[in-house]
Amino acid sequence: DPTAAHYMFQDDPFLMPRNSVNARLLSLSKESGRNAAKYIVKHFPQYFDKIVAEPNIPCLMPEILTPQIEGVNEEALKERIHLRMVKASVDLFDQLLQAGTPVSLETTNSLLDLLCFYGDGESTQEKEHEEKEDLEESGVNASEQKTPRRPLQRGSHSPGSRWRENNNAERIFKIMPERNAHSYCTMIRGMVKHGASAKAYDMYTDLLNERHKADVHTFNALITAVPFLKERFTERWELVKVFLNHMVQQEVQPNLLTFNAVLKTLRRCGGIGRSMSISVIKEMEALEIEPSLATYDHLLFIFYRTADLGPSGIISEVLEDVEKRSFTPQDPDDGMNFNISDNLHCLNMSENCCDLKDIKLAYRLNKAMEKGDNWKFLDMDQLNSYWSKFFSLLCMMEQIDVVLKWYKEMSPSLFYPSPKNILDLLQALDAANHLEVIPSVWEDMKQLGFNRRQDLLEELLSLMSREQHPEETQLAFAKCAEDIKTLHEQSWREQAPLAWTGSALGHVALLFSRAGRTQDAWNVMERFQQINRIPTERVMDEFLSCAKQTNSPDEAIKLVKLAASLGLPSSQRLKSRTEKEFELSENQK
Repeated sequence: DPTAAHYMFQDDPFLMPRNSVNARLLSLSKESGRNAAKYIVKHFPQYFDKIVAEPNIPCLMPEILTPQIEGVNEEALKERIHLRMVKASVDLFDQLLQAGTPVSLETTNSLLDLLCFYGDGESTQEKEHEEKEDLEESGVNASEQKTPRRPLQRGSHSPGSRWRENNNAERIFKIMPERNAHSYCTMIRGMVKHGASAKAYDMYTDLLNERHKADVHTFNALITAVPFLKERFTERWELVKVFLNHMVQQEVQPNLLTFNAVLKTLRRCGGIGRSMSISVIKEMEALEIEPSLATYDHLLFIFYRTADLGPSGIISEVLEDVEKRSFTPQDPDDGMNFNISDNLHCLNMSENCCDLKDIKLAYRLNKAMEKGDNWKFLDMDQLNSYWSKFFSLLCMMEQIDVVLKWYKEMSPSLFYPSPKNILDLLQALDAANHLEVIPSVWEDMKQLGFNRRQDLLEELLSLMSREQHPEETQLAFAKCAEDIKTLHEQSWREQAPLAWTGSALGHVALLFSRAGRTQDAWNVMERFQQINRIPTERVMDEFLSCAKQTNSPDEAIKLVKLAASLGLPSSQRLKSRTEKEFELSENQK
């Protein structure tokens, strides 16, 4: 149903959003409600311990987040590691060491995995608990509460976490009686994840000195850290080649994430990126590794990072591949739940299609985006942005019938038009001489909440008043003008009336005059003197013609008086025309 809103808003028609701002607010509110419900279930599981469902469905029941094994032993340590209790796991590990109880290499590596994943910080549950305790302490200084406990560091995946010097992960790693390749690889990946790229490189050197081999995930992490290790573009590419050669020597098979890491680094290698990226793609083909969305995103960024776009060759080649496939997430940079939402390939390509003014390319992109579940890689905001750019291109390049067909099918089911979309649509209607559609556009503007935007009102009034139209169209235009006049004269829900401009007054007066609404037109004409504006000769001539058509000599005389009071040179001409075209009484003369 093209007239229906997004499915997520159809639970309650009263709450159905009317524009993109309301849609975003409602979607965030619903998600906030879900998170609040999850918080209650997680923190107060004792109130949800009655299993009344038959049959019982474990995945719908609250998780057990409290340790069940008591005492100081390795099994209790494993349980706390499984529950992601960082601080409790470290404390219990230290107690085991103090008691002289040896901890197996496998369990110690699991603890390192936990510490490196969270950057020696707290897991989400522990962090919430500690923040709650901090806020409850009466002696906490207000300025201390406002200061973030851990500043965000570049390259960190977890907000507020970074790699501290001599943290628990490093301390435990140093006191381990035995270390294997997994121990080194975990430390390297943790250091890269939390911004300690130089330390990760040193740890990799230690791994080689100990004659261990790194796994593919460790090499992927090291390749992504290259821009933070070297300054010059050539040095970065040389280091990437060193890591790739090491993979060959250690017989480590590269995977999709390896090539995506190389392309991600080439994004920050200037001209070298352009020259080497195609070779990387060919190597992927030789190894029969299919690209993911992130692969195409990196490739497009490398070739279209500046505004000076060349021919659309690369985009066409990418589309040829994309059109054949339906994608699934394979890389953290692939879709909406990750960190590159601003650079998702569909958005990049739609911008490039607009800049290239290539409507056929845009249609191909749209067909690929709608294939299978590809659209799921775009969240609601990104979908709205994508359709907005696509519609702007349609307004620029397509026939008006096609534009209106897309507009009817897209709004509001696929996207909420932006003010720029409405402006593009008005300009497309003007270019195609289809101004009779403007009243329906005005109704959409009111629903979208754009009826108070001065730029759109000026454009709308200008198009409606520029030329004379058939009577039915003029009556519809006058109805729009009446709505706009009301906006300028009445307050709505604590919103002040819009301020009149001289041009807006003139347009509204013209539209009323052409519709034969003489009294309404005169009420607008009186506003000119009130706001110290001067009507154009065209406005006064149209009003006089309207007064003649409705046989209203009194209004014609009022117009002459208004022109005289404003000191307009046209007042004498208006006077002569009034005397000539109207039958005036002696008193009126």
